[in-house]
Amino acid sequence: MYLYRTVDSKGNTIDFYLSKDRNAISVKCLFKKNLTSSYVSSPRVITVDKSLAYPVAIQELQEEKSMPSGMQLRQKKYLNNIVEQDHCFIKKRVRSMLGLKSFRTATYILSSIEAMHMIKKKQVHQGMKSAQNRKEFIDKLFGIVS
Repeated sequence: MYLYRTVDSKGNTIDFYLSKDRNAISVKCLFKKNLTSSYVSSPRVITVDKSLAYPVAIQELQEEKSMPSGMQLRQKKYLNNIVEQDHCFIKKRVRSMLGLKSFRTATYILSSIEAMHMIKKKQVHQGMKSAQNRKEFIDKLFGIVS
């Protein structure tokens, strides 16, 4: 299983995507999900690791007009350290659990860990003081329809 994460230049988690495969289709889903979100502005530079899936997915998205053509893709070894450092908190928890056995379990556990980490990083809006607002945030984050 592969956990894709998008983090802005300030270290704030934008979104995450868990996939069974590490391929262009998964990367494409991640970018489509992020670019259609109302709270994400169009980035001018996307920094990723050296996976060959990224250039293929971005080229396909630009051909489909789903991604602006002016964005620069950087595949540098050390420039994506913000994302790698943000992965550490997940690796600590998953390692102590001896890994995640099924995709379904991994989805639930990683979604919960990500939600708590976003709250810890104070990425939750100030309006989250009431219990109802927190419930709506968590329902939205996990895709729960009430």
